[in-house]
Amino acid sequence: MIKPRSGRRAAAFALITLAVFVLAVYALSTNLHKISFSEVLGSIAAQSWQRLAAAAVCAAGSYLMLTGYDYLAVLGIGRRLPYPRVALTSFTAFGISHSAGLSSISGGSVRLRAYAGLGLSALEVAGIMTLVAINFFLGVGTILAISLWVGAEQAARALPISATQSRLIALALAAVLIGYALLTLLKRTPIRVGKREIQLPSLKLTLAQLLVASVDLCFAAATLYLVLPPGLGISYPAFVGLYVLAIQAGVLSNVPGGLGVFESVLLLLLPAGDNDAVLGAVLLYRVYYYLAPLLLAVALLTGREAFEQRHYLRRMLAAVRRWLEFCAPQTLAAAVFAAGTVLLFSGATPGIVSRLRFLRDFLPRQVLEISHLAGSAIGIGLLILARGLWRRLDGAWWLTALLLAAGALASLLKGLDYEEAMFLAVVLLLLLAARGRFYRRAPLLQPKLSAGWWLAIALVVTAAVWVALVSHSHAYTDQPWWSLAFDRGVPRAVRATILSAMLAGAIALLQLLSPAYADPAPPNQAELARAAEIVADTRDTLANLALAGDKQLLFAGSGDAFIMYQRSGRSMVALGDPVGAPARHVELAWRFAELCHRQMAWPVFYQVTVDDLPLYLDLGLALIKLGEEARVSLPRFSLEAPERAELRADHRRAGRRGLYFRLLSPGEVAARMNELKRISDEWLFSKAAPEKGFSVGRFDPAYVGRFSCACAVCDARIVAFANLWQSRTRDELSIDLMRYDADAPPGVMDFLLVELMLWGRDQGYRWFNLGMAPLSGFERHPLAPFWHKLGVLVHHYGRPFYNFQGLRRYKEKFDPVWRPRYLASPGGLVLPRVLLDVAALIAGDVREAMLR
Repeated sequence: MIKPRSGRRAAAFALITLAVFVLAVYALSTNLHKISFSEVLGSIAAQSWQRLAAAAVCAAGSYLMLTGYDYLAVLGIGRRLPYPRVALTSFTAFGISHSAGLSSISGGSVRLRAYAGLGLSALEVAGIMTLVAINFFLGVGTILAISLWVGAEQAARALPISATQSRLIALALAAVLIGYALLTLLKRTPIRVGKREIQLPSLKLTLAQLLVASVDLCFAAATLYLVLPPGLGISYPAFVGLYVLAIQAGVLSNVPGGLGVFESVLLLLLPAGDNDAVLGAVLLYRVYYYLAPLLLAVALLTGREAFEQRHYLRRMLAAVRRWLEFCAPQTLAAAVFAAGTVLLFSGATPGIVSRLRFLRDFLPRQVLEISHLAGSAIGIGLLILARGLWRRLDGAWWLTALLLAAGALASLLKGLDYEEAMFLAVVLLLLLAARGRFYRRAPLLQPKLSAGWWLAIALVVTAAVWVALVSHSHAYTDQPWWSLAFDRGVPRAVRATILSAMLAGAIALLQLLSPAYADPAPPNQAELARAAEIVADTRDTLANLALAGDKQLLFAGSGDAFIMYQRSGRSMVALGDPVGAPARHVELAWRFAELCHRQMAWPVFYQVTVDDLPLYLDLGLALIKLGEEARVSLPRFSLEAPERAELRADHRRAGRRGLYFRLLSPGEVAARMNELKRISDEWLFSKAAPEKGFSVGRFDPAYVGRFSCACAVCDARIVAFANLWQSRTRDELSIDLMRYDADAPPGVMDFLLVELMLWGRDQGYRWFNLGMAPLSGFERHPLAPFWHKLGVLVHHYGRPFYNFQGLRRYKEKFDPVWRPRYLASPGGLVLPRVLLDVAALIAGDVREAMLR
């Protein structure tokens, strides 16, 4: 075990190191007192990319060889470890110790930490460090011997020795190396040095160490030699020897990185030449061989420690996340408001002249102008969006993230304002980390901004305008302030700030004049109970979606019919035809149109049938076909028909796999709700999709518990289910949610559908509704409407986004009767917006509609 130095010895050692460093700095300053820093930078800029690339390759080659030091040392102590783990440890240790100095402490601590984790004892790690040190000195001796022999004449000019003495020293070094090699061959018992015993490596390992260390030093020397000025008049073999002497002096000094010592020795030994260029080359060498490996080594060490301590880090991150969840929306809203203020004031003040001059050399003036205007406009946007973040709005989060990124870019382009770009980037990172706290889906400006919020925005904008006018008062005359925004003779800061003020005023006026949309309350339990009575007697099972509770209900005056609807953007979307007594449909449709008129919304009827088409035409609405729904005639349904041979075989195969059918009553569904929810969650996870809504149900226990549930059971466990829509008229039977878990055997959905159809036939139902196949059944005639032609194209070529044809083919195998479904809307130019509003309703919001 290595004992620590006593206090006096440690102090003396530190003083000697300090003295060597001071002497080296003094010698270096004496040699470089006439150095021009600008000329040093000029020599660096004059380097060709080929030389720089070659130097980088040599530095990488040296560190690759350095990994061999540790690998051979591990073999030398009689252990075998995976090379990648050893190489990672070696690179990290050398990358840190080269710059930090005191390699036995800095590199040793890294090795002890890493190798202990691989099962090595402290004594074995000490043996590795000893062999690594021996390896280095073997390389130094070999390279010096070769250099002093081959470059004897040049060594005589650089060192106070003759060429003959140079060769004699080379022979002496070679003799020492040969003697050490013979000692490893002949001496197989440990050598005692003081109180320690050292086991010498084998001759084969020694020769490998000598080769690896020599190649390493040649690569390291070449890293510097390639960037030295070409007129020094020293050959590479001779330079390698001088380089090794300078490196050895730096190592013996124990100064971190040999800083000052290496440069002083190198300048003393090199022939007289351009010291500016030599110093520039040494700086490049320091970057290649010290700084870059140090940064990478620290990153690797940090990553490894983070991985080792990942359990503690998870707990710490969980605590930070809980804190963020508690105060993130309000804190981030304030930070975003501050970011908007920074952008406005930055746009109102003059830029830094030196940075602007630098940018003008690379960017056209138009880019500077546009980025300046964009930065101020983005500032206004952030001031307004901060209110949406305060209210935890999902849309505000997305827009704010985009504007923060754009604002950071604009800050760099308009004046290289990296300080504010970094501030915006930090706010953006915090916003991304708190993504889960912004979950509310609502229009960004509904409800409207409060008077207090507008007052805060007005104060910031007024202050920015005042700062801009005062900062640039010399640049304009007594012309009206509103004309400054469009006068090219006025500085762009004034123009950008005044335009931002006008933009804020326009947004405020637009919101003031916009209508106030009422936010209708969801139906209460009494209304849902009344709707359930009406739905029970309907012929169209789509009406069961009124019981999901996510749509508003508009009842007829008599209470025996209703329309279910939901608002999305400018559209008020009713799902299906009016439900209930047919005599009330006209009254309900007109009342719905009047409601839309009061709310300044477009009346839209989604998935209507042919029964009430004249009514929608009377309302002034245009009709487009959405697709066709498949309805199977249950009295005619049988698996014994020849055309259903494949379906019959699949059904029997599922039975042999242990599947059987069971129908749960609403009471049984409530008792097994947790089991059904587990299946639903697994299904959603496998599809990587959130729940949808409006025209389809979602797994809500209150909704699912209203219906019977058809289940596929295997080994006494439910593996698939579908909630069942029924009616007292026995006209139509259908399903809504249809989900299965990961353990369900293949063909479980076909099995469940077939069993349901057979059950429905036995119960006296007329039809089984398989749901709609979108964009199917469109006319292909050359004179068909444009919507049909577009639908045919999407149906044929839209498979990467949605398998329209596959869905139609799947339903065809049940031999259904196809019935069209339509969309009734104002049509014309508003049709694209209506379609987007409907898609947003189903998907959850506009973003999901675009992504899904």
